Amino acid sequence: MSVAVQETVRRKGWRQYLLAGLLCLLAPVVVAQDQATTTRAEQRAESVTQVVLGILSYARWPVEPAQLQLCIVGPTQYTDDLVKGTTQATGRPVTVQRVLADHPSIATDCNAIYIGRLTHDERTRLFASLIGKPVLSISEGGDQCTVGSLFCLRVADEQVSFEVNLDSVARSGVRIHPSVLQLSRRRPAAP
Repeated sequence: MSVAVQETVRRKGWRQYLLAGLLCLLAPVVVAQDQATTTRAEQRAESVTQVVLGILSYARWPVEPAQLQLCIVGPTQYTDDLVKGTTQATGRPVTVQRVLADHPSIATDCNAIYIGRLTHDERTRLFASLIGKPVLSISEGGDQCTVGSLFCLRVADEQVSFEVNLDSVARSGVRIHPSVLQLSRRRPAAP
């Protein structure tokens, strides 16, 4: 043991020395775990972006927009990749913007909305403002599919899937290609 270490142990006690040593040993593990978590979160955000773009590419509006407007409403977990702006596989650009749930012209400014966490009243007012308007809605949480969203995402560590609310699709005025409806019915294979 070096003289400096011996002096530290004498002044601070062997328990503090041992604790400091353990912290030095564990620090790289904690940093690596944080990086792995960040990487998984980024992967989930990228997967959500791909699923959302896929859904949008199979949707048809009564009057096709030259540039698709996707609005993000409410706090979300997985839209970091979406807000960067993106282009569909067809080459059509998608403009992404955040708006408040009570934005007065949400039904005319947005072709699609990605819904995060909203209160029951905010959600009720939002869907009331969309009645009779061709706006595709995608909810980040799965419990909203019975409340008015056309699509509800199911985000897991390894994959992103979705459910479709057929009643909402029928009332929306947005046509969804049957292939997307079939995809929503598929269940992932058991590991």
